[in-house]
Amino acid sequence: MVTTLEIKPILLKKGELVLRALNHKLRQDIISLIHEYGEVNVTEIYVRLKLEQTVVSQHLSILRKAGFVNTRRDGKQIHYSINYEKLELVHNNVASLLL
Repeated sequence: MVTTLEIKPILLKKGELVLRALNHKLRQDIISLIHEYGEVNVTEIYVRLKLEQTVVSQHLSILRKAGFVNTRRDGKQIHYSINYEKLELVHNNVASLLL
């Protein structure tokens, strides 16, 4: 039996930001594209999705801060790949909340 109840607003806020990062059609499209190609740079993403570079960069920043994409620098280029462990962790935790 639980004797104390502790709700940590900062954790709830961080959790909200993580879930909001995934709950966006364009970011889902970006994740799907990265998954399809394994690793891509921002140019490949905006060309393939026919978007402005600034738009893609903003969405990649959100995904990176939430931990869903990994980065690898090669000179001036930054290559993005999927952090599958983080995606699986979030998916499993959300699924457990819904059962």
